Amino acid sequence: MEPANVTQLLQAHASGDSKALGELIPLVYEKLRKMARGRMRGERPGHTLDATGLVHEAYLELVKFDRLNWQNRSHFFAIASQVMRNILVDYATKKKTEKRGGGRRQVTLGDADSAVEVKIEQLLSVHQALNRLAEMDERRANVVECRFFGGLNMEETATALGISVRTAHRDWKLASTWLKRELGAVR
Repeated sequence: MEPANVTQLLQAHASGDSKALGELIPLVYEKLRKMARGRMRGERPGHTLDATGLVHEAYLELVKFDRLNWQNRSHFFAIASQVMRNILVDYATKKKTEKRGGGRRQVTLGDADSAVEVKIEQLLSVHQALNRLAEMDERRANVVECRFFGGLNMEETATALGISVRTAHRDWKLASTWLKRELGAVR
C-alpha cells in the first residue's frame, strides 16, 4: 500500500471524486481488518460483531466524512480507529441497556452471563477513563486511542498525530500508567 496513493485518493474523494472511494477501499481494507481483528480480540465471546462486521460498520461511518480534509493515510487510520471505538462503545452501551431489562424479562445464563457483563463494564470503564484523560490531555488520549483501539504501531501513531515517535512513546507510557491507576480505582 503506497501512502502517497492513499493520500491522493482520500483528497480526491474529499474534493468530490466519486470514483476515488472505489479505488481507495481495496488499498486500505486489509489494514482496517487488521485493526478490527486486534480490537475484537479484547471483546467478549459471542459478540454480535466480528472483525469484518466492524470494518463494514466503520466504513459506513467513514463515508459520511465525504468532505473531510484528509491529511494523509495515517490521519485516515486514526479517524478509523476512533470510529471503531465509538461503534464498540455504542454496542456495549446498547447491550448493557438490554441487560438491564429494556422492557423484557431477564433470563440468566449463570457464569456466562456474568462474564459478558464484565467485558461490557470493562469496555465502558476504559471509554469513560479515556474521556477523562482527554479532558486533561487530549494528545495522550489520542495516542491511547490509536494504539489500543486502532492497533497502530508507535510510528503510525506518531505520524497520525503529527508528533515525534519519542513523544508518542512518552505519551503512551504516561497515559498507560494513568489509565491503569484510574481503572484500578474503578474496580
